[in-house]
Amino acid sequence: MKIAILGAGESGVGTAILAKKQGYDVFVSDMGTVKEKYRQRLDECQIRWEEGKHTEEEILSANEVVKSPGIPDNAPMVEKINARRIPILSELEFASRYSKGKTICITGSNGKTTTTTLIYYIMQKAGLDVGLAGNIGRSYALQVAEGDHEWYVLEISSFQLDNMYDFRADISVLMNITPDHLDRYGLAEEGEETAMQNYTDSKMRIIQNQTPDQSFVYWAQDDHIIEELSKRQQGYAPQPTPTSRPAKPGHPSLLGFDDSDFERYSLSFTQMGQHNKRNALAAYLATMQAGIDENIIRQCLDTFPGVEHRLERVEEKDGVLYINDSKATNVDACKVALEAMDRPTILIVGGKDKGNDYSTIHDLVAEKCAGIVYLGADNSKLHAAFDDLDMPKADTHSMQDCVRACHEMAKQGDVVLLSPCCASFDLFKNMEQRGELFRENVKAL
Repeated sequence: MKIAILGAGESGVGTAILAKKQGYDVFVSDMGTVKEKYRQRLDECQIRWEEGKHTEEEILSANEVVKSPGIPDNAPMVEKINARRIPILSELEFASRYSKGKTICITGSNGKTTTTTLIYYIMQKAGLDVGLAGNIGRSYALQVAEGDHEWYVLEISSFQLDNMYDFRADISVLMNITPDHLDRYGLAEEGEETAMQNYTDSKMRIIQNQTPDQSFVYWAQDDHIIEELSKRQQGYAPQPTPTSRPAKPGHPSLLGFDDSDFERYSLSFTQMGQHNKRNALAAYLATMQAGIDENIIRQCLDTFPGVEHRLERVEEKDGVLYINDSKATNVDACKVALEAMDRPTILIVGGKDKGNDYSTIHDLVAEKCAGIVYLGADNSKLHAAFDDLDMPKADTHSMQDCVRACHEMAKQGDVVLLSPCCASFDLFKNMEQRGELFRENVKAL
């Protein structure tokens, strides 16, 4: 059996090492430059690899292909693979074949990382043999290859779900479904309504193959989730999205929660905002289903240190608090961040637009904000959305200029909130670099 792997990052190299261990003929191909640490791992394992190109005869002769979730379906090589009807899998689908560990799988438009990290924190504190993987942490495939864990906590994006077919979560968690990545799900070709349904169907794949002895934890006040559960109970069969084959139906035991449950269960949590109460509720229910002692769960909610780049307090200078929420890469994430603010806010917004509708937060920005600083290569869509608001504004194209503009605009008692609504790839390598540069420039003030 030959397997070709597109992308030589954390996910791809982990897959390659596991596939080699399982006896596959492995070939790794990356159109970009492979990092030195990954070159060394591939060479140590005697795995063939290339960079800066895709050799068609190597890739199209494979029995299966595992691709990085960041590679879109309209990439020329992916189109050729599909034309040959060669199965394309995600790393998680491939790795699950060789793991005996149970899984808690978390997805959603927002709240994934905090909830995933919190669940992992609880499982660790409970003394379980647990791995953290998926869209966060070390490669799932690599962990399976190096020594399987009894449990895995997996953060799973819609892109990863698109190429998962036989995978089945023991406990699935869906935080919410709000518009995101619509450019990837057919916005230009099929329109917003169809693109949103494609995206929603991808998120609902989190319950595929589940049976009644497995659990589905979800926020019961999310209209999209409730509608989709109703449709599926009536026999609805979603069409394959632009990036996937049809999902297999799942019928897990349903564990919905709503906002009032936080007080009903008498929970407390270290993180600010109503959305973080939902994250805590999801983690509470998921880890209870995993058999964790409730006292340990409650202790962990009271000691959880939080997640980098998610409402992360950076520093207070001259009476102004600076908060790094670089992970807010869509409009709803910015919305929940603004709702958590209890001081006049200078909002930093901008980046690579993903088909966002900024009008949904227009009134909230008017209510909460004392100023707006645009940060992006092209801020024209943001100007159109917010320039009618009667507050100071600044247009910036680098993090240094952005932080300087915020410093000049903010008054004692204000908050400066980096919650960009957008992807980071216009000016930064990723959202982590955006957040790190924000920290550095704030500390340099």
